[in-house]
Amino acid sequence: MPDQSPVYHIVSIPIEKIVPNAYNPNAVAPPEMKLLYDSIQEDGYTMPIVCYHDKEQDQYIIVDGFHRYRIMLDHPDIYKREGGRLPVSVIDKPLDCRMASTIRHNRARGSHNVDLMSNIIAELHELGRSDSWISKHLGMDKDEILRLKQITGLTALFKDVDFGMAWQPVDEDDDHYEEI
Repeated sequence: MPDQSPVYHIVSIPIEKIVPNAYNPNAVAPPEMKLLYDSIQEDGYTMPIVCYHDKEQDQYIIVDGFHRYRIMLDHPDIYKREGGRLPVSVIDKPLDCRMASTIRHNRARGSHNVDLMSNIIAELHELGRSDSWISKHLGMDKDEILRLKQITGLTALFKDVDFGMAWQPVDEDDDHYEEI
């Protein structure tokens, strides 16, 4: 165990010296990769990637952060802005411990609680943010936003939505409903 956490010793490494590990089971769908790109484009790299330094090969093997690494490889604008360098937190562990670290990092990210996400959508709406703004900045499609709005049950979230009338009830004494 280190005397001090590796995050206090971030190093700037040329991406050409960084290589993926051969065992990461994590995959990210295209919409989330787009959101990761948008995040890095808007906010920069706010978290280092975690690597093991193989001194013999002079390579940094990724333990966590493969997708942040991919963003730089796949997007010349990010590569140029960052000067082809990534912030790296180095850990010095044997392969079995690095594999366990990768899994812990992946699993510790968790998932978003639906009720909390719907509350965030409600709050953003109350702050005057449109569905388009929410879609762009949170990486959600319109159906996902609609589902989260429905969970809160707040009619104010639907105030700008045009609803059609599928049917119209008639007098209760009638045995049928009139179609429109």
